[in-house]
Amino acid sequence: MKDELFNELAASIREGGKILQGKKKPSRTFVIKTPNVKKIRTGYKLSQNEFAALMGISVKTLQNWEQGRREPEGAARVLLQVAAKHPEVLWDVVQVKSTAA
Repeated sequence: MKDELFNELAASIREGGKILQGKKKPSRTFVIKTPNVKKIRTGYKLSQNEFAALMGISVKTLQNWEQGRREPEGAARVLLQVAAKHPEVLWDVVQVKSTAA
């Protein structure tokens, strides 16, 4: 590793330590808002059972999210953001089977 790159990396590590210790403010922060799950679901005009099936989660999990007892995390949060901003993508990747004969 070149000395210049090593020195830059070492300075970055020292800066990170100061941030963790509260001695320095980070140069940027990221705020990820919790999606409004009920609003997303009602936008799809689906019941809780239908939306839970579409998302591949349990109805209980969906209810916990909608009632604020839990918050979606990780991949579920990202999928909800996609569902909110690009519903056509969700419909495109999830195969919906009709129960009507």
